[in-house]
Amino acid sequence: MKVFMQPKNLQRLLRALGRQGLDVNYQNSTYSVRLSNYSDAPVAEVLLPEGFPVEAKALKQLANLANIRHPAGGCVCRACATPDFHPGDAGVAIGSVVETVGQVIPAAVGSDINCGMRLHVADLTIDQFLAKRDRFLELMKGDYFFGTRDVTMTANTMQSLFQHGVPGWLDAMLDAPTGSFVKSDLLQLSQECDGYADAFGKRIFLGGSMAGNWQLAPEELVPDAGMVRDGGLATIGGGNHFVEMQRVDKIENRALAYAWGVREGQLAFMIHSGSRNVGKYIGGMWRDKAKAAWQKGLKYPESQIFPLSIYSHPELVAGYLEAEATAANYAFVNRLLLAELLRLRLREVYGDVEAPLVYDLPHNITLPQTENVETLHVTSLHSKIQNPKSKIDRWVTRKGACPAYPEQPVIIPGSMGDYSYLMVGRGNPAYCHSASHGAGRVRSRFDLNRRGASETEAELGLTGVDCITLREERRIEEAPAAYKPIQSVIDIQVAAGMVEVVARLSPVLTFKA
Repeated sequence: MKVFMQPKNLQRLLRALGRQGLDVNYQNSTYSVRLSNYSDAPVAEVLLPEGFPVEAKALKQLANLANIRHPAGGCVCRACATPDFHPGDAGVAIGSVVETVGQVIPAAVGSDINCGMRLHVADLTIDQFLAKRDRFLELMKGDYFFGTRDVTMTANTMQSLFQHGVPGWLDAMLDAPTGSFVKSDLLQLSQECDGYADAFGKRIFLGGSMAGNWQLAPEELVPDAGMVRDGGLATIGGGNHFVEMQRVDKIENRALAYAWGVREGQLAFMIHSGSRNVGKYIGGMWRDKAKAAWQKGLKYPESQIFPLSIYSHPELVAGYLEAEATAANYAFVNRLLLAELLRLRLREVYGDVEAPLVYDLPHNITLPQTENVETLHVTSLHSKIQNPKSKIDRWVTRKGACPAYPEQPVIIPGSMGDYSYLMVGRGNPAYCHSASHGAGRVRSRFDLNRRGASETEAELGLTGVDCITLREERRIEEAPAAYKPIQSVIDIQVAAGMVEVVARLSPVLTFKA
């Protein structure tokens, strides 16, 4: 991986990138990039603060993504990237956002479908929390690492979960509660599902429900009858996924913070996880299906990224979106269960703690192109796409980026040694109504595995970091030194009119699987 520092000698940098097959310009904190050997290749834009490293691999991945088109019809009409931009392992750069017309791109979402963020606050001070920290940690380590949680579901609950997401799971649990969640306040969960935090009237993006199909889920998770013990549900996952206890450190927008129930000094907990093995199953299957559907005799795309066109295979486009929604529903419920296990342990240790939900939103998702979250009606996409008179032919796909529609809550974490932010979206169309999903890596996990053990705690940024993990290598891989400074990532997005700050949160301790 070749990394170019930017922009001490801008012309030298641009010439070096040109030798990588890229036509690149830099102006007003924005890189414009296209493939130089394609005269009609679309231009993609990357918002990146001065002084941030530029990785040729990531720029090439974005330029390739912007150039994807289907021979039967369908293309990318807009491509951009947020400031947490860095290379992805599967050929799509993290932080990429593409608007497509006439096609969808399964590989652009990848395998961690609806990886996303969830934020709760609790009326506990840090001193109150730390006074019983050890007991709380003992219980949470059991739930998150040692399998003491009980997430047993009935077959009907699992089918409802995949079909309808959070509302489906909740309705089934109200009928027949099981496992750890017989102790849950199901009325509170129901109210949080309805909520009132975004312009769509929800505390969960789209109410935590998309148009899924339980028959597309892994067969072993949806039996006809009996009980299901899914080892993937309520698990954090690897990589940059986490559960973090935080303190609301500073309020910037008092009106919105008040409306969302956020106050300075509160304990908070933030969750970053996705669809786990379900996403891997569905994402991998549909990458293969897109490749298999490519017209015989036609040269494969140089990027090896295969789109699906509504003109040649409308049934496959509809099928992919339904399958993606099925995995997305699982991810919404996975984050809910991670949060609910924590909330149950808070109540066990600290007494009657409400710990309400602030917001839950996705990354890694395909959604209809729209200017506002209020117009996102995705529950009937399948039938609309199969209808030849349907006008749904444009989508926005986000990979490691999150929706940031006007007045919608946005959650942007830093590293486990840096601040995180609760924001509000401003719906900037230049960035497809999107924002970053974090700070973004500046050092790879491979580099940290190879060199990190020889670096000091201070060099890794781990001094004072309370990381709860069973794997020391995870602590090093995810050290603060691996990530870009979050403040610059936030500031440039505020300046670009993508988001505004509502509150700042500081880390207290972080669970890493």
